[in-house]
Amino acid sequence: MNFGFTEEQELLRAEVRKFLDQNCPLDEVRKLSETPEGFSRHLWERMGELGWIGLALPEAYGGIDLGWIDLTVVLEETGRNLFPSPLVSTLLAAQAIERAGSDAQRERWLPGLADGSRIGTFAHLEAGDSQNPQDIALEGVAEGDAVLLRGEKLFVPDLAVADLVVVAFRSGAEPDALSLAVLEKGSDGLDALPLQSMDETKRQGRLVLDGVRVEKDALLGAAGTAAPLIAHLLDCGAVAVTAEAIGAAEGALALTVGYAKQRVQFERPIGQYQGVKHPLAEIYVDIESFKSLVYYAAWTLDHSPEEAPRSVSRAKAYASEAFPRIGIDCIQLHGGIGYTWEYDAQLYLKRAKWMRPAFGDADHHNDRIAQLEGL
Repeated sequence: MNFGFTEEQELLRAEVRKFLDQNCPLDEVRKLSETPEGFSRHLWERMGELGWIGLALPEAYGGIDLGWIDLTVVLEETGRNLFPSPLVSTLLAAQAIERAGSDAQRERWLPGLADGSRIGTFAHLEAGDSQNPQDIALEGVAEGDAVLLRGEKLFVPDLAVADLVVVAFRSGAEPDALSLAVLEKGSDGLDALPLQSMDETKRQGRLVLDGVRVEKDALLGAAGTAAPLIAHLLDCGAVAVTAEAIGAAEGALALTVGYAKQRVQFERPIGQYQGVKHPLAEIYVDIESFKSLVYYAAWTLDHSPEEAPRSVSRAKAYASEAFPRIGIDCIQLHGGIGYTWEYDAQLYLKRAKWMRPAFGDADHHNDRIAQLEGL
């Protein structure tokens, strides 16, 4: 089976890389990370105009009707530049609505998410910090045809700028009795509080629900049937952040290789010494290894759903261990300058530290693989 990219996908990659290199190099990333919103609305709207946000959504709702392999191409390049944007969170919100929403709900929300005029996010984590859908504790209390939500969600990506939030909650005592609702910004009883993040290009927040009333037309699908979809959304999130990690790890490697060619010790570039060449080679091998796993995981999301949980966990487990190690090694290979705020190596390490627990760390995914294998 040929897993090479098509000519169209390579052209997409080249266009995304050119766009980001011209509009958001690392100097601009630093500036955006210090702004209140943490990203550029102008660049976000441009991405919407180019069709990259709605890449995997149906054409009927403003998308291009492609798949996760195509999204992986875009996400690799946004990761390479550490591009700050609510792309991953908006993708997950759109996936939830596209898969579980009614025709009216899709017409209501998807076009805005596809063209970038609205930003979405997905809220599932709670105080227990468990990635298992069955551990969701937020309870929806029925009140006629509506549901009342009282509690909180933690580490919600891009919450401060989100126009709508897809919230996972419990609608029964059974472990899989879960539901999804779409909450719009400004709803009564809904509050978004910022949380400090090591990586300021990846903003997170605390969603406080103080008796938020969710009407029937904001509930996605039948009550108590959302557990499989929530699991799928978590797999999509894991693939998305791991695809970004490919580009970020390659960016860190390129930065370090460039430094090794320029830094001279004992009248020779340090890249000629085995103590530098061997770690760089090991970094390359690690990147190529989890890159292959990510590509296959992305393919299974669209073409082999029964294989997706296992393949996603393999990719995320490997990357969650390898990428932070790559970030540390790249700083060490830079020597003292690698630890300075002014040099860019620390930006990649911060992204690696953020990525490690996002949508499950290595321990979570290794345990999941063991369960799936019946061990």
